[in-house]
Amino acid sequence: MLEGSVMTVKLFVITLVLSLPLGLPFALGSNSRILPVKALCRAYVWIFRGTPLLLQLFFFYFFFPLVLGLQISGFAAAVLTYVLNYAAYFAEIYRGGINSIDKGQYEAAHALGLSRRQTMLDIIMPQTMKAILPPVVNEAITLVKDTALASTLPIVELMKATNSAVNGTTSMIPFFCAAAIYLIMTFVLTVLAGRLEKYFKRYDAKEEW
Repeated sequence: MLEGSVMTVKLFVITLVLSLPLGLPFALGSNSRILPVKALCRAYVWIFRGTPLLLQLFFFYFFFPLVLGLQISGFAAAVLTYVLNYAAYFAEIYRGGINSIDKGQYEAAHALGLSRRQTMLDIIMPQTMKAILPPVVNEAITLVKDTALASTLPIVELMKATNSAVNGTTSMIPFFCAAAIYLIMTFVLTVLAGRLEKYFKRYDAKEEW
């Protein structure tokens, strides 16, 4: 089960590291003035948020060997699926955060002669990061629990290891151990989120002063 936990953490970290930055271009594309780009980005978000994650896992695991004739490991298929799925959710979080910024700030930046790129990077995005922190943390906690779905593929992560332990020992204890491990993971994320929120609140206090 500890080996399965390592695989779960590995899947979680890789997914988070890749999906967090990947969601941003799709968020910006969804607000783009170029209609084909806007339509493509919104279609991507709509598809991955509108279909079950389990279905997406099966699709990518069987797509490469059946359609492209390429063999892909269960772990690679899981990483690809989780990254694309969570990038769609993060894209919507980013888009909501960007759209929550008052339009007057865009106008003020334009009056100061800043380009659209400078406005987005130097003014809008820093404020957006503070606004989206709580929903991003919630998605990260959800990701910890969603890694259990990877047990449907040939991956020995925590949930599959737990099922094997239960079948081998005919005991319910492994389920309680797995629950404790998941709770520890989510607790660590909650603590880190709390510290990040305090960090950003210090800047709010400075601005008020």
